[in-house]
Order: sequence, then C-alpha cells, then structure tokens
Amino acid sequence: MYLLFDIGGTKFRYAVSRDGETIEEPVILSTPKSFEDAVKVFSKIQKELRGEPLKAVAVGIAGPLDEQRSMLVASPHIVSWVQKPLKKELERIFNVPAYLGNDSMFVGLGEAVHGAGQGYPIVAYLTVSTGVGGARIIEGKEDRSALGFEPGHQIVDFKSDVSCGPGCKGKGHLESFVSGTALERRTGKKAREVLDPTIWEELAQVLAVGLNNTVMHWSPDVVVLGGAMILGTPSIPWDSLNSYYQKAVTIFPKPPPLKKGMLRDIGGLHGALIFAKQKEDV
Repeated sequence: MYLLFDIGGTKFRYAVSRDGETIEEPVILSTPKSFEDAVKVFSKIQKELRGEPLKAVAVGIAGPLDEQRSMLVASPHIVSWVQKPLKKELERIFNVPAYLGNDSMFVGLGEAVHGAGQGYPIVAYLTVSTGVGGARIIEGKEDRSALGFEPGHQIVDFKSDVSCGPGCKGKGHLESFVSGTALERRTGKKAREVLDPTIWEELAQVLAVGLNNTVMHWSPDVVVLGGAMILGTPSIPWDSLNSYYQKAVTIFPKPPPLKKGMLRDIGGLHGALIFAKQKEDV
C-alpha cells in the first residue's frame, strides 16, 4: 500500500493506493501552518492506518526542496515548514521510505501520464492557484533540474514593486500578479468573490506573458494548466487567455496548444503514486 500526500499552500490532501494503480477517496484538510502541527497530523494518520503494511510514502509539497529532497528550502505560503526535517519525520512516523517532490511537479506528472498531457512527449504544466508552480515532464518522467522548477517566480515586470510575500523577496514575479493570493491582496476579496470581468481579463493578459516565457525556455509539445484560478468559478477567461497567448508567442509558426487539466483535485495524488513507483524501479 502507498500513502500519498498533496500539500499545497491552502489544502492538504492525502489518500492511499492499495493496488498501486487506483487511488481511494482522498481526505482533504486545511494545510497546517506550523510544521509541529503537521507532524501531529501525520502521526494521527499513521494511527488511523491501524498497522496496514505500507510500501512507501510520497509527498508533493508547495515550494523548492534541498538537493537531497529532504526538506523545503523556501515557501511563500507555509513559511514555518522551511528547513524542517520533513523526510526524516515521515520516515520516523511511518517507518517506510518517504519520497518528496514539488506539488506542482506531481500534478504535472499525473496530467502527463493520465490526464490532458497524455500522448505528448514533452509537457509543460503550470498550476495557478494560491501560488503559481509548474514543471517540465518528458516521456512521463520529471525532467532533470538542479534546483527544481519555479515558473511562478519568473519576472514579468522588472519595474514592479509588487512582491510575492514573506517567503519570496523578489518583485514583479508572475505569481505576484495572477495567483489567488495576489488577487486577494489586490482586491481584499477571495478569488471566488471577485466578479469584475475587467480584473480577470487583465490576469489573462499577464498570464499569457508568463506562458510565452515558459514556452520559450521549455519548448514543450503542449502546455497544461490547472489550479483554482484556471478551473474554478470565476476564473481567468480561457478564450481570452488563448488569444493573448497566441499573440504573445510570435517566434514559432504554431505555438504548443493550451489545455485545461483533467484530473482536477487529485492530479497531485496520481503524480505522487507515479513518482513513488518510479523511485522503486530505480
């Protein structure tokens, strides 16, 4: 049995896979803001499993990891988790190998293998939600990287004074314009409460710039987009985004198509399962 986690800046999802192929109904919690509270949640889950045999734990988490993939090294949204021994604590609690990866990478892996990116050799995945993350997936596997992938922290306005938040000191980043956190900071409302279409249209324009940059660097066969700012209601207008994107990507005669993610809230859990099985095969 595999235990799978998808830990974002807002939501904490977990589920089990008993057969290594299918995922049971996930449990959804609010992400604990403190690492100490998170350890308590992990311990509670371990007790709930009642001694069922585990093969591995796989955790997708919001933010870049250290070279050993043992802990977060930065995070705008769960700051108190940074530099805490996450892998060590998981292996202590569950007594099995724990595999960590970026949460958006896991969703991208799930979409590339089972979702909207299926059949495309090179998939660029971006999630636009509480923050903005993403990854490059090649032939159903995470592309190699030295430090991980952080497309949300590309600079789209070098003159801007707008910062991402306490976990990122940079300014003018894509995340600081189009994420749910940025929208709330700008309007004082949750994204679902923002009904002004002109605001959403502007987000489409800015996101299109970020997508152009991502395509220029990653040269994918397809770009898959997910997250509440894309799939929720209201959301960044898809037709407008596609139009601005087509106009932005001028160097290629035919830009890679944009597709909405298909796996919704369980994409990260699918990716976690794929990742754990790939690690076991190494």
